[in-house]
Amino acid sequence: MKSCVSTYSYYRLYAEGNFTRFDAINKTKELGCEGVELVLDDVTPDGSTPREHALALTAHAKEIGIEVPIYTTGANFFLPDPEREVERICKHIDIASECGIPLLRHDVTYSYYEGYEGVKSYKHIIEKVAPYISKVATYAKSKNVTTCSENHGRLMQDSERMLELFTAVDNTNYGFLCDIGNFGGVDEDCSIAVSRLLELIVHVHAKDCFTRSGMSYNPGRGFNRSRGGNYRRATIFGHGDVPSFQILAAIKNSGYNGYVSLEFEGMESVMDGISIGTENLQRMIRDLEA
Repeated sequence: MKSCVSTYSYYRLYAEGNFTRFDAINKTKELGCEGVELVLDDVTPDGSTPREHALALTAHAKEIGIEVPIYTTGANFFLPDPEREVERICKHIDIASECGIPLLRHDVTYSYYEGYEGVKSYKHIIEKVAPYISKVATYAKSKNVTTCSENHGRLMQDSERMLELFTAVDNTNYGFLCDIGNFGGVDEDCSIAVSRLLELIVHVHAKDCFTRSGMSYNPGRGFNRSRGGNYRRATIFGHGDVPSFQILAAIKNSGYNGYVSLEFEGMESVMDGISIGTENLQRMIRDLEA
């Protein structure tokens, strides 16, 4: 497996105004990673078009000798007019293809839209969104891009729900981006949850969290509640309660040998969180390879 950092990990530094996505690529290379995950959207920080921005970032990564294995963008297919979202995501697929990026991650959905009055069931969501996700995946295949979604957004975060989604989409060009820590947000045991989806994995996010029982006193600032009412706080990869090495070993043993992107969103110093987390990730990968 190969180490990677998601440019999302640096998001707090972008807000300070003196750190750019180009700096993020440089820092990721400095940390000894083989890849960088580009997280992009419809609006760019410099006023350029998404295409111009992506091409510039990809060219810079290539110039300094680091791969861009995945293009990540937001999406929501559970809308009154999902065809518009299909068109929008297909434009990002065009960009990824032009940049030579082989994998594009998009969301599924994250909430019921305003004014929705139908049955509030994840099975109903899957029924509605699956045809459009498959349509996007089929288009992506014509552009030599594979699409994927991760366990993200509460509504579509559980392993069983994700498995039902992939079964309904039924498209071999659509895979699973496995975030090894996100299952905790819906109170699943992360190692068991990941094991249900091993054969579908096309990319991995390395994330860690502290977890405290909902029966405990509220730990305070930085902690959020899981869907079942437990307390969780994102932290430096390797410092938290996610059985990271166990999960990465299972992923490795399943035959996956691609990139693992560090995704840091803890309250610690950004540079400390990314550098320590990357060191831990690379050490785990070395041990697995040995």
